[in-house]
Amino acid sequence: MSARPHIVLRDADREDASALIALWSECAGASQDEGSEAFTQQALWREPGVVEAAAALDLSLSRPDKRIIVAIVDGEIVGATVCDVSTLTPINLTRILIVTEIQVSPRFRRKSVAMTLLSAAATYGEEHNCEIVVAAIPVHSREPHRYLTKIGFNQIAVLRAIQASKLRSRLTTKATNSRDTGKLIAVRRTLRRRQGHLRSVRPGRAPAVGADD
Repeated sequence: MSARPHIVLRDADREDASALIALWSECAGASQDEGSEAFTQQALWREPGVVEAAAALDLSLSRPDKRIIVAIVDGEIVGATVCDVSTLTPINLTRILIVTEIQVSPRFRRKSVAMTLLSAAATYGEEHNCEIVVAAIPVHSREPHRYLTKIGFNQIAVLRAIQASKLRSRLTTKATNSRDTGKLIAVRRTLRRRQGHLRSVRPGRAPAVGADD
């Protein structure tokens, strides 16, 4: 049995963009070995560029109740998780901690990285008087599911996802009872958004306002 590595935790910052892209990509690639359904789910993962990732980190870290914790071994980011403080429902003040994106490099699994990250998340939740901890992970990620079940997490909800353009097309189809009409309207919306974007970035012109209206 290999010795457990020395794990250092800290908050993420925009300078971690490149390392976090590498971590997410490594984890996404490893999940392809967990079956065709897991591979299908990875279609939701799109590898960003460093500039985009840095901007996304800035956006996330600007929120006062959000925290991104990274785990470091020998100077390398080998794990990360995201913590959000919220309420159980929009109409009561029962505080909950939502833990998402529990990412651990496949090279460092079963080495207490996830446990160390979750321990830090639990402490963060306690500091914000959270009564419940909710962990959201991909449905076909078997290893994280087994681990969370082992330490006492129960399933309380199911998350489902669809591309926004497909959702609009399906809803329009239902409303008009015409599949072709729904697809046509969805295509037109997409083209309008693209044309508005092109006008907004054309040199010498001010950004377009209301292009999607």
